[in-house]
Amino acid sequence: MVEYEYLTLDFPRQTRREEIRRTLTEHAEYGHWELHRSLLYVGGLRRAHLRRRIIRVRRAG
Repeated sequence: MVEYEYLTLDFPRQTRREEIRRTLTEHAEYGHWELHRSLLYVGGLRRAHLRRRIIRVRRAG
């Protein structure tokens, strides 16, 4: 069974798209996060839900 950990990022209305794209790209490249869901709310708030796979190391023995 695959397990994930999740991270939620909120971006206020005045945040520029370039800044949002750069932030998401940095999380993807350096933190190995992938975009799970992106939402745009009526007030202009953007919320990005990121996830990454949890890798469990099994003991040899």
